Amino acid sequence: MNKKTELKYLTPLNIESKHNKKKCYFQNKKINFIDYKNFYLLKKFLNERGEIGSRRATGTTAKKQRRLKIAIKRCRHIGLLPFTTDNFK
Repeated sequence: MNKKTELKYLTPLNIESKHNKKKCYFQNKKINFIDYKNFYLLKKFLNERGEIGSRRATGTTAKKQRRLKIAIKRCRHIGLLPFTTDNFK
């Protein structure tokens, strides 16, 4: 009864915890100016409830996130995007 008990898994464990860093959408597409009138682009950064996505979730840089926030707020004020909604997408 002195056998070594080994844990056997169906699939090998992946112990590496390095995550691939998200790239900034605006830097990849080489977009320098975020236009508030382009609500199709801005809609990508909102969730289903109409909230602005966080930097961590969207992968944008801090500078572009601030400009994105301002553009979304301007777009909401002129009525192109809703402030809140139940089913947005």
